[in-house]
Amino acid sequence: MTTLNVTDANDIVAGAEMKMITRAVAPREVSFHRRRKRDKSEERKARKAEKKRIREEEEARQVAELSVYSATDNPFHDVNLGQQFRWHKKAEKEKKEGLSLAEAQRKDALRRQEAKEELERLNRRRAEREAELRLREEEEVRMQRLAESAQMAEWIAKDGDFQLEQERRRAAIRIKEKRAKAIDFLALNLRYVNSVNEEEDEVGIEEAGLEIDLDEPYNILDNLSPDQVEELHDDIQRYISLEQSDTNVEFWTNMMVVCKDRIEKIQSDQRIGHAAAPAVEADITALLQGKSYDHLLALQRQIQGKLSSGEPVDTDYWEGLLKKLLVWKSKAKLKSLHEVVVRNRLEQLRKRQRDEALQAQEELLEGVASSVTKGKPPLPILEVSADEPSTEDIELYSRSMSPGLIDITKLPYDERQIDIVLEVDDKSTLFKQRREVAASRFITKAAQPVVENEDIEAPSGADLASEALYRAEAEKDMDEEEELFNLEETIANPTSYNWEDKYRPRKPRYFNRVHTGYEWNKYNQTHYDTDNPPPKVVQGYKFNIFYPDLIDKSKAPTYKIVKEPGNDETVLLHFSAGPPYEDIAFRIVNREWEYSHKRGFRSSFDRGCLSLWFNFRRNFYRK
Repeated sequence: MTTLNVTDANDIVAGAEMKMITRAVAPREVSFHRRRKRDKSEERKARKAEKKRIREEEEARQVAELSVYSATDNPFHDVNLGQQFRWHKKAEKEKKEGLSLAEAQRKDALRRQEAKEELERLNRRRAEREAELRLREEEEVRMQRLAESAQMAEWIAKDGDFQLEQERRRAAIRIKEKRAKAIDFLALNLRYVNSVNEEEDEVGIEEAGLEIDLDEPYNILDNLSPDQVEELHDDIQRYISLEQSDTNVEFWTNMMVVCKDRIEKIQSDQRIGHAAAPAVEADITALLQGKSYDHLLALQRQIQGKLSSGEPVDTDYWEGLLKKLLVWKSKAKLKSLHEVVVRNRLEQLRKRQRDEALQAQEELLEGVASSVTKGKPPLPILEVSADEPSTEDIELYSRSMSPGLIDITKLPYDERQIDIVLEVDDKSTLFKQRREVAASRFITKAAQPVVENEDIEAPSGADLASEALYRAEAEKDMDEEEELFNLEETIANPTSYNWEDKYRPRKPRYFNRVHTGYEWNKYNQTHYDTDNPPPKVVQGYKFNIFYPDLIDKSKAPTYKIVKEPGNDETVLLHFSAGPPYEDIAFRIVNREWEYSHKRGFRSSFDRGCLSLWFNFRRNFYRK
């Protein structure tokens, strides 16, 4: 017989109980699942709608919490600020109308969609308006810029016309005052290209123009030095930049071509020498001289065709001829233009002569009428012929009027080496020079050398002039911080002048000032005040030295700073001018100068007075 343990018995009992429980519970679970399937349709939708509502309310509450106001503290006194707004009246109305929840939601969604579209349309219209406004502003800015550019161009054109008119007036003034330059005659020549209206021109300019005999413009270069040719080249460039008329621009352009050719010729002569000039130059000049512009143009075409034909020709010769041909073309244009100038000028002269004759006739008639009214017969006009000189003015020639003959054997050796010129040759040379002067309309004024006469002493008025300048400077009021500074320093190594044998050296007069003041640095601000000021220091100097009787007034006096070895506190300010004044020196403080005119610096030589004013640089230290 088999026996069972207690444990096994317990397991059997537990298994039986579990089977019983399973049989009891199984029918209930089946019924629960069936109920869930039945309730799945309406209740599930309701539960989802409730969950959605709760979620939306939670989101609205969170938004309200994140906003500036809270449900308990807001200016609207709304206790339901954190809850989602519900339009109960609208819901009741829709319910009365028989709208379902889905239809109401669809209607709200449609309304929101329309509002969204309307908002998008408004945004698009606003963007379009902003774009149109931006384009309008850009167009206004562009039109304003164009207007300003047009106005600026008008101003620039007016400025160019003003500068051109000023150049012409300066040329007329220089011609009238007998100090004209070459460019002045060319500018005057160009004035008569068009007929001049006397009502528009000033009398002074017109008179200055009619008094000058005009020649072909390019002939003026024959009497100019190399420096004057360079100056004329620069002046022509300035006129080209200012002229607006096509005729005037063409005139200056042709003159520029001729001037450049003359400059190149001068440079080549300086480079290879006058004797080494090519002999072909004379042949080219003889070939091109006197030909018209059309003839020169045809010759240019022939030369260009010969150079481009490829035939064996002298390329250097034909290229040089072509280059010179361009210059002669410019001369031909200038010559044709000069004919117009001469014709207009003659017309202007005839008009002036007619006006003067009419004025003289009116004055004569007025004089005759006044004589008749007074009962006096008019005075007869005596005519004196210039071809019949008076016998009283003729003086008979005698041999004593001419210098005596010189015996050549009694002359020194050096004088006998001088070439002897016959009277006939001397007269022919003189007549040739006279013809050259008569043919030329512009004679350059040579620089006059300074004539140094021996044993010239100071004129009596020199000291008076120095005294006058000295008194004029001494009578000026001095500032409160200025003192006299007339302590002249003795020059250790006096300069020996090479003009001492011709002029009597003398010291110039001077009237100097020293500028002193207080320097309020940190130390002085700490230890001194306005009642107990610090010692004054030198802040600058004013030197006024008078040279009224300089021999060479074109050279201004000079100054230099001389430093002494072993002395860093002071330096010597050395002034030198030239004959008949000696050099003088003054001891000044050794500090850095202020060279700005705003700071009082002045270095000038005017009317015999050398003025050197300067202040010392002040250093400002900042942390």
